[in-house]
Amino acid sequence: MSETRVFLLPDLGEGLTEAELVSWHVAVGDEITVDQPIAEVETAKSAVEVPSPYAGIVEELHGQPGETLDVGKPLISVRPIWAGPASVAAETSDVPGPAEPETTPAENELGEPAEPEAEPVGAPAAAQSYREEEKAGSGNVLIGYGTPGGHGVARRTRARKVPAAGSVDTLPLEDGAADGGPVPDADVDLSLLRTRVPGKLGAVISPLVRRMAREHGVDLGELHGSGESGLIMRRDVEAALRTTAPSAPSVPETAEAPEPAAPREQPAADVDARTGLGIAARTPVRGVRKAVAVNMSRSRSEIPEATVWVDVDATALLELREGLKGGDAQAPGLLAFIARFVTAGLKKYPELNTRIETADDGSQEIVSFDGINLGIAAQTDRGLVVPSVRSAEKLSARELDAEIRRLADVARQGKATPTELGSGTFTLNNYGVFGVDGSAAIINHPEVAILGVGRIIDKPWVVNGELAVRRVTELTLTFDHRVCDGGTAAGFLRFVADAIENPTTLLADL
Repeated sequence: MSETRVFLLPDLGEGLTEAELVSWHVAVGDEITVDQPIAEVETAKSAVEVPSPYAGIVEELHGQPGETLDVGKPLISVRPIWAGPASVAAETSDVPGPAEPETTPAENELGEPAEPEAEPVGAPAAAQSYREEEKAGSGNVLIGYGTPGGHGVARRTRARKVPAAGSVDTLPLEDGAADGGPVPDADVDLSLLRTRVPGKLGAVISPLVRRMAREHGVDLGELHGSGESGLIMRRDVEAALRTTAPSAPSVPETAEAPEPAAPREQPAADVDARTGLGIAARTPVRGVRKAVAVNMSRSRSEIPEATVWVDVDATALLELREGLKGGDAQAPGLLAFIARFVTAGLKKYPELNTRIETADDGSQEIVSFDGINLGIAAQTDRGLVVPSVRSAEKLSARELDAEIRRLADVARQGKATPTELGSGTFTLNNYGVFGVDGSAAIINHPEVAILGVGRIIDKPWVVNGELAVRRVTELTLTFDHRVCDGGTAAGFLRFVADAIENPTTLLADL
């Protein structure tokens, strides 16, 4: 019999434990090759194509578009081509032989652990060689990354058993697209929802449906789902709400009928209990928004942050850039110059380029780095992302400008890699593009500081004792008070501010 290879969703980068399945590039029955892209998933902050480490025939896709999958859970099952379909031997024989031992699944049809069985013997030499090669994996689980091979421990599946007559209630299959399709939990196997035991809780895999039923007191065990395989859909809960809505009491035939009461407006199916207003929409917090919410909440709960700021005369820096633009070479952008000043400042004040790690016993230590990965906050259609320039301290302003532009482009396309998004040690945020002067930004956990740059506008400024109109911006530094005190933070901020006000002096030393 064929040995099915189950490819588990691989590690997608530091700190990423789940991904949302965006789309499949293959279907059941397709023949695929090693390293062929099989699916697109959206990690916390980027879209990633996942290639297969196995070649063969697609037997099962473990998930639906829009579903959130956990790292280490099955993604796709592949049957090696050399094994051929399991039914070939049976089709070529007229005389039934002894039943072939069933291979060991991870669990049986009812979700219960199955007893281990012996490994089939007599595999051809070519098949054994293929198996040994596949154990190593392709080494290219994610395009553009070096990843360890052998992610998937093979899970061999048992043929589905036909239920005994009357033992279960087989439910009709029906398209559930009218509700936008179910949104399964990551740990629910749809194959286990094909049948339902009468009197047991209905098949519900949508968190929205469960929450709606709980809020309105609907007993899901009494409902018969109208979705595929008896899935209870949102429309089923809404129908139950309509049938159980309070109505006027009945009047005995012999009694004199009272005056009809004024009709009461029936409660809406989805009403906010606190405000009494109807719910216009419910948007699941997932993907980039979920990652931002988790990270920002953790930052605010764990980091005792403090903020310092200063107004800066950026006139000299703007004049310097205008002078460079007059030459043949393309002048770096203002953000690239500021990034160069930041890396120089972090070398002088390395406390702000660290991370705090907490051990299991509660003890903490400050981790310093031999280098600077400068994160550049970028607003995209997918939300706020922070790709980082690796080893930024080694780059000139011109080189920083080219890398910042490249990262901004891949971030807007949603193609930034997990390494680019998860390896920063300090963040630079140019919120001046939104027309604001300052912001007490939230630190990008697990970093310990973030520097914000406001818009550059004309302001009255005293120069050499006289009032003048100058181009002024505001710098804001939010820092983790555990790694340093205000003197260090103010020293770093003043260093960057002085560099902006007198750029030629600092650039001569870089």
